[in-house]
Amino acid sequence: MPDRLHGPRPAWLPSLICLLIIFAMMPPSVTAADVHVVVYEGPITPVAAEFLVQSIERAALVGAEAVIIALDTPGGLDTSMREIIKAELNASVPVVVFISPAGSRAASAGAFITVAAHVAAMAPGTNIGSASPVQMMGAGMDSTMAHKVTNDAAAYISSIAEQKGRNAEIARAFVTEAMNITATEALELGVIEIMAPSVAALLDSLQGREVILADSRQTLETASANLVHHQMSVRQKFLKILVDPNVAYLLMLLGIYGIFFELSNPGSLVPGILGSIALLLALFAFQALPVDYSGFGLILLGVILLILEVKVPSYGALSIGGTAALVLGSLMLFDAPEQWARVSMTVMIPSVIVFVGFFVLCVLLVIRGQKRPVVTGKQAMVGETGRVTSPITGGDQPGKIVVHGEVWNAIAEEPLGAETRARVVQVKGRIVQVESIPDEDSSESLTTQPRS
Repeated sequence: MPDRLHGPRPAWLPSLICLLIIFAMMPPSVTAADVHVVVYEGPITPVAAEFLVQSIERAALVGAEAVIIALDTPGGLDTSMREIIKAELNASVPVVVFISPAGSRAASAGAFITVAAHVAAMAPGTNIGSASPVQMMGAGMDSTMAHKVTNDAAAYISSIAEQKGRNAEIARAFVTEAMNITATEALELGVIEIMAPSVAALLDSLQGREVILADSRQTLETASANLVHHQMSVRQKFLKILVDPNVAYLLMLLGIYGIFFELSNPGSLVPGILGSIALLLALFAFQALPVDYSGFGLILLGVILLILEVKVPSYGALSIGGTAALVLGSLMLFDAPEQWARVSMTVMIPSVIVFVGFFVLCVLLVIRGQKRPVVTGKQAMVGETGRVTSPITGGDQPGKIVVHGEVWNAIAEEPLGAETRARVVQVKGRIVQVESIPDEDSSESLTTQPRS
């Protein structure tokens, strides 16, 4: 019987209710997981640590299935390396370090970062190792300090390898013996778990693998994962370029150039502003590089000596000393045996040549200017000719002479009559000493020695 209060029910309502019940009982649809991919190539610096740590934290924040770090590095700074390792060991998302593409390496600090990953993988044609602390931290340690640092690094990488179930003895040999092995050897010796030619092949190998996180276990589902690529921010890309030793070295020289121009020409502003900015950027880069400040001091000494060469006549001694200090300082500026932490000779040699050549050119221009005859002031009167207007008696009593329209008191060693031509030989205060002009030179002298 129809409901008198609400009227007849629609005929389609029971069907709609049934469909809703069926949909509610169906299992939820499975969506593909996101795997974040981070590509980093270059030395391990504070900029690299910031980028990689942020990438791991971002992947964990959005609940990614895993984060893959495609790594190619010659090594880097110990402090930056440890910052990355801490982020790996305490991550709530699986971190996969993949040494790729073919031809890449994970040397020095890169070996530590790879061993600390939840899953370590390498592409064919790559290598890992050479984690000597001398290479990571620079040369110049005495035997006692080198022994202490080596033991510390060896214990550090061994403990990480044991925690991750990897070959601790081989990991220790990376430090103590500077061992370096290929991808195939690393797989056979238990340093890595996977060897894959590409990220796609790596995802297939990760499928179903169980990893142990800081506080849980997780089985990876990566077979049909969506790849989310991380890129460096504009700021990070700029800072990565900035901490290149060659760039830092050139910025330092440009900064010195700019400040020198500003001091030489006060008020020009632009060279001083640009030079100060370049020098501050160089100092910022020095904080991320193994700088030997005795080398920096030698460079400053060389610049000061070259500047003094322009001001003080030393007959080349200051230039030679300044050049030697500049070259030695450039060689000593970055105290590290690795190529990535040193100034390239192809950058240093042309820079030193241009720098020294500039100051040598300044010295030559100064010398050339000093040899030019005086064209202004009283001394420019010497050699000028004029007409005697008041007789010169040849004693202390001066006469008068007109030189280029100017009337001067004049004396001479011999008497000169009025309306005769005379040449200025000396200027004493407001009195000029003159001499007579031979008759054969008088006609020529009327048109020579113009005064500027």
